[in-house]
Amino acid sequence: MTSFRTRIVRPRLTLALALSGLTASLLWQPGASAAPALRKVEAVSQAAPLSLGADIARLGPPIRLSVGKSTLRSLTRAVSQIAVNDPKVAGARLLGSSSELYIWGLAPGSTNLILWDKDHRPVIVDIEVGVDADGLQAQLALVFPRETDLKASSAGGAIVLTGMVSDAVKASQIMAMATAFAQRGASEAAAPIATAGVMPAPAAGGATGAGTAGVSVINMLTIAAPQQVMLEVKIAEVSKTLVDQLGASIGARASSGNWTYSFLSNLLSGNPSMIDGFNGKNGNFLTLDAQKRDGLVKVLAEPNIMAISGQEASFLAGGKIYIPVSQDSATNKITLEEKEFGIAVKFTPTVLDGGRINLKVAPEVSELNKDGIGITTGGTAGSAILPAFTTRRATTTVQLFDGQSFAIGGLIKNNVTTNIKALPMLGEIPVLGALFRSSDFQTDRTELVFIITPHLVKPLAGDYVLPTDAYVAPSRAQFFLQGKMEGKPKAPPAADKQPGAAAATGFDIQ
Repeated sequence: MTSFRTRIVRPRLTLALALSGLTASLLWQPGASAAPALRKVEAVSQAAPLSLGADIARLGPPIRLSVGKSTLRSLTRAVSQIAVNDPKVAGARLLGSSSELYIWGLAPGSTNLILWDKDHRPVIVDIEVGVDADGLQAQLALVFPRETDLKASSAGGAIVLTGMVSDAVKASQIMAMATAFAQRGASEAAAPIATAGVMPAPAAGGATGAGTAGVSVINMLTIAAPQQVMLEVKIAEVSKTLVDQLGASIGARASSGNWTYSFLSNLLSGNPSMIDGFNGKNGNFLTLDAQKRDGLVKVLAEPNIMAISGQEASFLAGGKIYIPVSQDSATNKITLEEKEFGIAVKFTPTVLDGGRINLKVAPEVSELNKDGIGITTGGTAGSAILPAFTTRRATTTVQLFDGQSFAIGGLIKNNVTTNIKALPMLGEIPVLGALFRSSDFQTDRTELVFIITPHLVKPLAGDYVLPTDAYVAPSRAQFFLQGKMEGKPKAPPAADKQPGAAAATGFDIQ
């Protein structure tokens, strides 16, 4: 039994030594600059007895390429044919007198290359193709010279972005640049050279390889100290209305025989302020309407809201109403639509380099109109009054520095309305014609402005002061006997001898 094992092992050792000598002399001359450092080649053997074609020499280390890049390797012996296991990952050609090997990368992944010499003895070379992360790193360093912690690397056929960047805008720009680079790298490939001596890879069997059609980008960037932005919004409006009205109403009656004649001129306004005279004997009357109205409306809203850089924040101080909306006139189906009103703010801040703040802001002030809109309900004889809204809104994007103010919108409106109602001919008589006509003069003036001010803030301790902390409920005697809505606050405790830090009041503005 012992002699039988010896007879089997000796041919295997002889074969392994022969293949080792073949591999060392076949590929990559030691003096060539493009050749990698060679390791000692070991024969691949199996536990079971192998035939001559089962033991194949494997050369290492693997050839590493980037997508779209190529390399040339010199051979010390002529090669009769080659085969690439996965032609989607890499390609190879023999050049010249079959002593030079041209290899190019097509897609991220790994595969292997088999070479046969003139005696048809094979050697396997591993090929690894990755993304050109070095090229991306060089471009990022050129475009973003201040982002010194930014790193681009390749892992598993994907581009990995790591490091810390200054703000969210830089992170999105870097991500967009890496995505474009990956798409370009996935579509590029070195142009193959038409040369004889290539054997296509078998459809099945042989060594396995892995490749992908596209390159993904893994974003592992972190933003240094995310900034918080507090936005102050001021909405100021002054509306003034001036109304002057003058009208007359005359009624006269006369009789002649069986005939009675009357004259009526009613040119009063809808809300008259009248001076009248009436003759009870014959029913004649005279009414004068003279009215002057002045109105002033002032609106000042100052909402404040805070958000992290890159995130949207919204604020609403108001209410909601439900408006009936007809869906089907045949069945009189009505649904209720929700409508918000009040003081609302939506904004998205982005902190940029140098303390600049990019703001996408949309402030709004809306209120119910007392007049409303009258409609006739479908399918019935009734009517309804729907609510109407008076809205002031501005939507824009601006860039400011910390603490700067900007008027993002404004309005100056001046409306003049004049109406004259008169009886033909009689209303044109000088002086006396004023009794036969009505004059209405109205002027509306409105001034509106939106002002925003951003601040970079940071949170303080939790012992801040609330607006309700100073409120003291009144006692029953103070409420019923003295009519007071608030009680007398208690005296503050005596100050300590050791001075302490003042209580925080919310946010510290930088």
